[in-house]
Amino acid sequence: QVQLVESGGGLVQPGGSLRLSCVPSGFTWDYNAVSWFRQAPGSEREAVSCVGSRGTTYYADSVQGRFHISRDFAENAVYLEMNSLKPEDTAVYYCAAKAGTKNWQMSELYDNWGQGTQVTVSS
Repeated sequence: QVQLVESGGGLVQPGGSLRLSCVPSGFTWDYNAVSWFRQAPGSEREAVSCVGSRGTTYYADSVQGRFHISRDFAENAVYLEMNSLKPEDTAVYYCAAKAGTKNWQMSELYDNWGQGTQVTVSS
């Protein structure tokens, strides 16, 4: 059974940091692009960041300079380091995988998704 598992969410004050992790279960994703999306209540799912199989990274304008995506092939994991968090970053964060980074922002192109992890930025 193919599955992605996210972890690392939680409650943090504005200006704080969190690191999200995503690991696959049931498949090897060395050749896949892995992305993070987020969805706030009442909002559409939004693409946040993507890392390709060769380490190329992409970011949404809203997180550029604050978030950093990375992948560790030895740990078979992808991480999203989130810094200078703002209340508007509050959402459920999902990781997803697909072949290639083309059109990485389009959620409908992804084959595999995790269950999501809640990130709440509040004082």
